[in-house]
Amino acid sequence: MSFRFIEDHRDTYPVRLMCAVLEVSPAGYYAWRDRPVSERTKSHAALLAEIRQVHQDSSGRYGSPRVHAALRRQGRSASRGRIERTMRRHGIRAITAKPRRVRTTDSHHDLPVAPNLIARDFTAEAPNRVWLGDITYIPTAEGWLYLAAVMDLFSRKIVRWAMRDHMHVELASAALTMAIRERRPQAGLICHTDRGVQYASHAYRSTLMEAGMTASMSRRADCYDNAPMESFFHTLKTELVHHRNYKTRAEAQRDIFAFIEGFYNRTRLHSALGYIPPIEMELKAA
Repeated sequence: MSFRFIEDHRDTYPVRLMCAVLEVSPAGYYAWRDRPVSERTKSHAALLAEIRQVHQDSSGRYGSPRVHAALRRQGRSASRGRIERTMRRHGIRAITAKPRRVRTTDSHHDLPVAPNLIARDFTAEAPNRVWLGDITYIPTAEGWLYLAAVMDLFSRKIVRWAMRDHMHVELASAALTMAIRERRPQAGLICHTDRGVQYASHAYRSTLMEAGMTASMSRRADCYDNAPMESFFHTLKTELVHHRNYKTRAEAQRDIFAFIEGFYNRTRLHSALGYIPPIEMELKAA
């Protein structure tokens, strides 16, 4: 370790001075420096370079589990423990941020409430069997931007979404309508949401009925009943939104579009899918 310190700082301090302070001999240092690099050192350097590349390609969003999964997909056989230790030693970690909460669900209404048909069974046998819907918010200098998204439970793909400067009924209905146009699902699909006024509204229920879809709703104030959607919004915010300062809603919209279509659906390795992207999951089912 003394020789490594001297090597790393020899352009800053005289070698003989550092040797004297660390109580090692200059001859010993030069012998260590001229020694051939071991195969283990070469292997570690190669692994570190690959880890840095995967981490960079994910824009710093991947921690050790996803870095390990990405390297396995590339044919790298290093263990998850070794990758975790290497990342910790070199200060490579996933970006994180503290969330801010704004209430988006107004369940105090007299509109009809559907039963919970999925009961926290977050599995589906094939695409277009169960969809999930929810609304979140994005801060900008112009004010809040609200995002309504529709997820296919089978693949965790975000099928379609809508963004507005309000969270009225039209926002949720627009996302659902675009998802139906995109996928044209057969009758019988279950669409699960919270029991907010947007999803209990006549307009939203009419769209479901026209498409032959069945409504399902979480229990009051229970975010765990719609956990996959909560997980997606958490990912969106910790990996993107909380690291931005959007001046306009249009700027946020462009960034979110790129995240969903360019990264989340196509590239991001999803732990619930065995660390493959949503689109790859759907291709397997085709």
